[in-house]
Formats: sequence, C-alpha cells, structure tokens
Amino acid sequence: MVVVTGLSGAGKASILRVLEDCGYEAVDNPPLLLMEELVGRGEGPMAVGVDARSRGFDARAVLAVMARLRGMPGLRPELVFAAADEAVLLRRFTETRRRHPMAPRGQVTDGIAAETAMLAPLREAADLVIDTSEMPLPAMRGRVEALFGAVPGGVPPMTVSLISFSYPAGVPREADLVFDARFLRNPHYDPILRDRTGLDPSVGAYVEADPDYEPFVEKITDLLGLLLPRFVREGKKYASVAIGCTGGRHRSVHLVEVLARRLEPGGGTPPWRVTVVHRDMNRTARQGPDTGLHRWMAEEGGATKAGPRETVQAQEA
Repeated sequence: MVVVTGLSGAGKASILRVLEDCGYEAVDNPPLLLMEELVGRGEGPMAVGVDARSRGFDARAVLAVMARLRGMPGLRPELVFAAADEAVLLRRFTETRRRHPMAPRGQVTDGIAAETAMLAPLREAADLVIDTSEMPLPAMRGRVEALFGAVPGGVPPMTVSLISFSYPAGVPREADLVFDARFLRNPHYDPILRDRTGLDPSVGAYVEADPDYEPFVEKITDLLGLLLPRFVREGKKYASVAIGCTGGRHRSVHLVEVLARRLEPGGGTPPWRVTVVHRDMNRTARQGPDTGLHRWMAEEGGATKAGPRETVQAQEA
C-alpha cells in the first residue's frame, strides 16, 4: 500500500495516476476514517491520496492511521510525500490560473505557506520525498514506475537509484551520497567524442584511460559495499547515489553505468533493486534545469526501459 500526500501543485495527483497505471487500485482523498476499511476490502496493491482537501484532515491523524496500518499483518504501507520549492509552486499555479485550496480567496503564497506548515509532520515522517521542482513529468513517471512498478506478488527490496547529473544544473535533491567526477579526463575536449555520451564505448574507454579512474571506481564500490547492506538491515527502502560532472553527459554517465553493473545483485533473493537516471544527458550546455511547470497539470511522456533495470533520461521540453 502506498499513501501519497504532499503540497498542492507538487505532483501528488500525477504520482497517483502513475501508480494506477502500474496496476494499483487508486483512491484519491477518501475520508481518513475510511482508510482502514478500504484496506480491508482491497484485493491487491492500493494507492491512496491524502492531503489538506481530505475530509477531517489532520497530519497527526494521518500518522496515527499509518501507525495502525503498519501493525496490520500482511500489509506494507509506505508514505510518499510530493514536494516542490515555493517559487516553483507559485509559477505552476500562475500558469494554470488555479486557486490554491488553502487560500481560495487570498494570495497563493499564503496558501502555500499554510499548507507547508500543516503538512510538515508528514514530510518529516515520509518514507520517500519526491521533490519535483526540477523534475520533468516523464522523469517522475519513470522514477515512480522504477520504485513501485514491480511490487505485486511480493515485498519489494530496497531500491538503489544511481543518478548522473551536471553540476551547473544543480545537485539532485534526493541524493543520499554525491560523488564528483570532474577531476577525470573530460571527453568534451575531444572533438570526436564531444557529441557522444557516456553510453558510447569510445567515451567509456577515454574516461577509463585516466590513471585515477580505476582507484576512484574501486573506492566507491567498496564504500557502497559497506553501506548498502547496512541500509537494508536498517530497513531503508530507498538510497540515491549521484555522480556529477561538468556537463552530465560523459564521465558521470559512464560511471553510473559501470556502478549499476557492479551493484546488480546475483541469483537468489536480491538485497536491492538498481535503477539508473541520466538526468542531464540530453541537456545542452545552454539549457538550464527543465522544471516542466505546465506539464504537472496534464500527463505527458513516459520512461525509457533498458534491460533488467530501468533507465530514465530527463526529457527536453
């Protein structure tokens, strides 16, 4: 069971629609008193949207319901919180000309501030926070599908998200660990390799020719080999590892692909599931972060699947 909450305009409804597409029975804003009854009647994976519009809404009451759900045998509830920066939310409401539900007759900024304060306990307690400030809708869809799309029939393992990114476009907000690959040889300065990406074997060979490449990869692998099993034992459900370079197209992309192969679990019950996100691989140097503001009010695009794990590439507007 996935309980989705979050700030108005941050993408909660979009996340629910993705879960519904994945086979979840989706219910948006039921009265809190009926949530446990809904679970009792459900016959498969369920996604429930809860926010300030819900009848009888109270953040502490939602947390109390989550505590009772976690005590139910055979149920694995997870709380997902959709968030975004205030400036981004303001632009989204301005573009769509919608009223904020917390300020139907007042300023949108007042509604955002009130809702942020009201939902603060839920964000603090969430199993996963998805910040959509700079995440286009197709990338969000891919992330939700990678995290929750394979749960029917069993308990999902921890998901390890490997993210390549460009430093000028900003460090991924969800990153637990960040590694800087800008010290390695840069294929950008080779005119033959400049327009290729880290998915190209020739680019990979160029990066690997750096004498510090192998020690760097080995140390990251050793560190993750120490941390990830501990995360699993501690019950952590999501771990995000980000590797950045200047353009987010060459060195970071290659390193993420190499680490993904090294972290892919072998046979038996896998301790984790690996997903790959190349956030900035298709972004040119002149482009800034793609916030995808207007697209949160209408479904667009999707994820690109690649083999046994899911690879999500940030789409250009």
